Amino acid sequence: MIDLEEIRAGLADGEFFLEYLPIVSLADGRCTGAEALVRWRRSTGVVQPLDFIPTADNTPLSGLITYWVFDTVAIEMLEWLRAHPAADLAMNVPPEIIGRGGMAYVAEKSGLTELASQIVLEMTERGLPDTLALETINRAKGHGIRIALDDVTLHSAANLAILSRTTFDIVKLDRSLAAQITPQGSQPEWLGDLALLTRSTRLVVIAEGVETAEQLAQLRAAGVQAAQGYLFSPPLSARDFMAYYRDHQTDLGPAP
Repeated sequence: MIDLEEIRAGLADGEFFLEYLPIVSLADGRCTGAEALVRWRRSTGVVQPLDFIPTADNTPLSGLITYWVFDTVAIEMLEWLRAHPAADLAMNVPPEIIGRGGMAYVAEKSGLTELASQIVLEMTERGLPDTLALETINRAKGHGIRIALDDVTLHSAANLAILSRTTFDIVKLDRSLAAQITPQGSQPEWLGDLALLTRSTRLVVIAEGVETAEQLAQLRAAGVQAAQGYLFSPPLSARDFMAYYRDHQTDLGPAP
């Protein structure tokens, strides 16, 4: 079991790195941006995020990792984002650190605030932002930053206490939903609800974990606007993502 001190040491020793998972438009197969993903390479190999992120949640390390992500994105992607104003960059932000000042300071210091319209902050259903965080979220939206609700399962209604006070721009479907779409199985019931959602709201819906053409076809038919997953690309280094983005912009025709 990995403990907090091991995570802290890994961060201090420069063992953490970022990969970028492309996000693809289902209308035309064009790459619209990426999600920054935290990785940890130890002497024993790469540690999977689920093996250390839950340990750091709701501790001071959660903030330190998030601030490190902002700084690293700025180092690796700031100039590229300036040169590609149509590209989006999404970053996961734990609800417990929003509104505490550190995130705003790091964003300003790194230069990312000047690219607010290209930044998406992702929060999961599991976290309920407090009043201070909600005020910060709404203020960030006023500056053009978009907010995504991540890992939505559709097995239960999203937290109405959040939705009633905060307007999300993007809903990201948990990868477990795409996995339910198989050639042999019947169409999952939630696909019908999803189609109604995409027709009746302005929400952008992004499907995670798309791996097959069958999943892609049914998600597109339900009105899902974008997706990410191994059908399109695995997570990439910053340099490889930039090449992927360049190669997936024009004359693509319908998505595969």
